[in-house]
Amino acid sequence: MSRIFVSYARDDLDAARQLAEGMTQAGHEVWWDRHLHGGSRFAKEIDKALKNAEAVVVLWSEASLDSAWVQDEAAEGRDTGRLVPVAMGSAKPPLGFRQFHTIDLGSWNGHGRPEALDELLDAISQTCGSEVAQKKGSLANAIETSPEISICVLPFVNMSGDPEQEYFSDGISEDIITDLSNVSALSIVARNTSFTFKGQSLDVKEVARKLGVTHVLEGSVRKAGNRVRITAQLIDGTRGDHVWAARYDRDLTDIFEIQDEISKEIVRALKVKLLPEEEQAIETRGTENARAYNLYLMARQQWIQGRRGNSRRDEIIVRFCQQAVKLDPNYAEAWALMALAQAELRFWHGKDVDPMPAAERALEINPDLAEPHCVKVRDLEEEGRHEEADKELEVALRLGSGSWEVNREAARLMFRRDRMGDSIGYFEKAAQLIDGDFHSTMMLITCYLGEGNEAAALEAAKRTLERAEAELVKDPTNGAALAAGASSLMMLGEIERGKDWVDRALLLDTDNIMVLYNAACSMTFHNADPDGAFELLEQYFERLESPGQIHHTEIDPDMDPIRDDPRFQKMLGAAKQRLGMLATAK
Repeated sequence: MSRIFVSYARDDLDAARQLAEGMTQAGHEVWWDRHLHGGSRFAKEIDKALKNAEAVVVLWSEASLDSAWVQDEAAEGRDTGRLVPVAMGSAKPPLGFRQFHTIDLGSWNGHGRPEALDELLDAISQTCGSEVAQKKGSLANAIETSPEISICVLPFVNMSGDPEQEYFSDGISEDIITDLSNVSALSIVARNTSFTFKGQSLDVKEVARKLGVTHVLEGSVRKAGNRVRITAQLIDGTRGDHVWAARYDRDLTDIFEIQDEISKEIVRALKVKLLPEEEQAIETRGTENARAYNLYLMARQQWIQGRRGNSRRDEIIVRFCQQAVKLDPNYAEAWALMALAQAELRFWHGKDVDPMPAAERALEINPDLAEPHCVKVRDLEEEGRHEEADKELEVALRLGSGSWEVNREAARLMFRRDRMGDSIGYFEKAAQLIDGDFHSTMMLITCYLGEGNEAAALEAAKRTLERAEAELVKDPTNGAALAAGASSLMMLGEIERGKDWVDRALLLDTDNIMVLYNAACSMTFHNADPDGAFELLEQYFERLESPGQIHHTEIDPDMDPIRDDPRFQKMLGAAKQRLGMLATAK
């Protein structure tokens, strides 16, 4: 008998039930979320069942293709060698999963015994008999026989007295989360969840109760010159007692040693056995050069939290990364981030810069990095080599299904192909991975409107406004956040307030054509101000330097209310002419 996890979309409940019954009758122990009982912690129960399963049966359908949850669970099965995919109707597995044989359920409607059930049972037997599944099953048994240890790593507090040092404390926190996630005996709360508590005055026991974890790690970072002081406390989530605590006063060059010590001391305090490969993973860093690491963290902060759409932001990132790779020429992550920023400069701002050398260098150093493949996807797509771009995206998704950059690139590509339904799943996943990502939630407003789902668009607008307001508390001059907030306000019917945010965004970030375009889009919602939209679009088209953005505008659902207006067609045609996109008449 094998332990089976079934992943499916809500619309396919009947089909999931029939498959579960068929597998149960064959002697397997089947878990699907009908097993959740009242009051259970939803995410924790699902994660535990997914971790313990020897095979992950994923039911692909038109509904599940749009589900970020199903894609997450499928990625877990794929990345651990436990995936058993089945497909209903005409559904085709999404990019990143097409290289696996998928059992075709044909026209089966979810009722009665499917003809392909025997094939499914054979596939389960083969999967559960593999070395990977046996190893995973042994680990699951070990976990089941001992209480599960789960930890939330709260964002370490920046005690430097300088808000500009926030990037450093955040980077330390993220690295510790990554290190502890490599320990198979521990369950670690994801970064996007733990960072929602940032800046709050917290009762640790309340945090543990809310997240259903056994322990909470909190700490602080004080960086001054070439010295760093880090304190860390591991706290029992039930009693509130300290399980372990330490303070490190070191030179900045010792930062990696400190991170290693914290992770290993936590493991020792919890009496968890560290496997050799897990210890190696904790000790493996992208660089051993502390100055290069510091530069990379600053660049990363700009990439995630900076003013998206502003070319100066991307130029700063490139400069930081160039300095980092001068200090350590083998710093693959810095090469990859440089390539991502250069791709923005080339494909959004029309700058004469080639991101491919940096992307290729990153992959030469570390072939397992997913993010450089995003740059290759974008380059191939811009050249019209769509099939090659799809294959490259599959590689990126296989290597980094949990990467914010990869999910953003997949969403962008699907959007450009006018596949709004496919784009939604990736934008949703990106928004989950970075809690402050207001741009992905803003794009969800557009995608849901394109699919005719106004209720979901309104919900996305609420999420975008909440995130934009949180960003503006930190930086009231962020034009990109103001433009995103304006879109939300217009969508929610607060037209005058939305126009006020547009005015502020344009005054504060005059050179940002993304702000200009998003502000124009916001004025099309509820027919708020079509004439105002045309005034902004005229400036946008005059300053646009990227043919790719022309195509974006042509398929963007936000333009639908004004697309047939002669003014729009005239502006679009003039921009195409200027960029050499119109065929020359013979």
